[in-house]
Amino acid sequence: MPTVGRAKVLAYRTVTNQLHERVDADPGDLAVLDLGVPNVPAGTARQALAARTSRFDGPLALVWSARGARHLHRPGDLPGLVTALWPISDADAEARFGSRQIPDGGKLGIAAFRATAEAFAAVVGGPTAKGDASRGVSDLVPEALTYYCGPCEARHISGSVFQQAGLAGGVQLDEAASTTVLLPIDGAPAVPDGPGDPSGLILAYLRLLGPAAPADVAKYLGTTVTALKPAWPGGLAEVTVDGRRAWIPQECLAGLLDAEPVRGVRLLPSSDPFLQARDRSVLTPDKAREKEVWRVLGNPGALLLDGDLAGTWRARIAGKRLAVTVEPWAPLRAAVRDAIDAEAQWLAAARGLPTAEVTVGRGDT
Repeated sequence: MPTVGRAKVLAYRTVTNQLHERVDADPGDLAVLDLGVPNVPAGTARQALAARTSRFDGPLALVWSARGARHLHRPGDLPGLVTALWPISDADAEARFGSRQIPDGGKLGIAAFRATAEAFAAVVGGPTAKGDASRGVSDLVPEALTYYCGPCEARHISGSVFQQAGLAGGVQLDEAASTTVLLPIDGAPAVPDGPGDPSGLILAYLRLLGPAAPADVAKYLGTTVTALKPAWPGGLAEVTVDGRRAWIPQECLAGLLDAEPVRGVRLLPSSDPFLQARDRSVLTPDKAREKEVWRVLGNPGALLLDGDLAGTWRARIAGKRLAVTVEPWAPLRAAVRDAIDAEAQWLAAARGLPTAEVTVGRGDT
């Protein structure tokens, strides 16, 4: 069984996530679209694309994807994504949306997803505000999937199942809207009548963010290892990462073992695909640093330096400029500061601004 350390894993992931060099390609050609690019908060997905390609404004579809979170996907991938995200069993369904808010809802299993998806298909026939869609769907689903809202004096469907069933109900989101507006997907497939098949998403995770353990993938998909086990693919290569068993597609093993240190700077937005790996101790073994990057609320972006996390950053719009503040974890060389300035200009362009102004902290000494 091959053994690798975190440096080798990070070098491999930096390349598979196409953060080692910026390409001139349609965003739909990027490998990270195999999993989808999170767009939380709004606008960060395009920033993630700008870290990888000079053509970051191409046509993509915004949908509620893994865990019900907003992701950009290739429009042509949506039919397959419906099946990939659909629960494989009642236990899987309950694990994905089980909530104290609707304590009896989990007992419905896959039927909860099916009822909600069918309600979406009936309610969203054109541009629909999220609130209007929620009211319409709430009226059509079993009461066990709703909860009583005192201020509204009405029953609302739980957001945990609402957002995870939207795609199967033929719903996408208007990326350009300032509020959440739902749109029907042209040619959307019918609501699934059988179990889902997440094997393609599992392989994509292992290819982009591997080597990883089943617990990492289950957490990414919002389910449990036990529920996911029947869909775990065969033919994987097993490796040891700093003493921890992990798996990677067999065809990716050579790339992992041959991975060399990567040079360069990227300003990753808070929900960048690179940061979606659930083995955060590999991304940064320092628990204090981990808490800086992944907070309960309001995560900052991450400074990626030579394939490793090296600080955080935040940005705000100041007039017609993007004001970027970087807090490195160690003093930076002048060349690195220049590279950060250049990356900030890509961020500004992704947000439709002509220029960026960068402030870099001194770093811990």
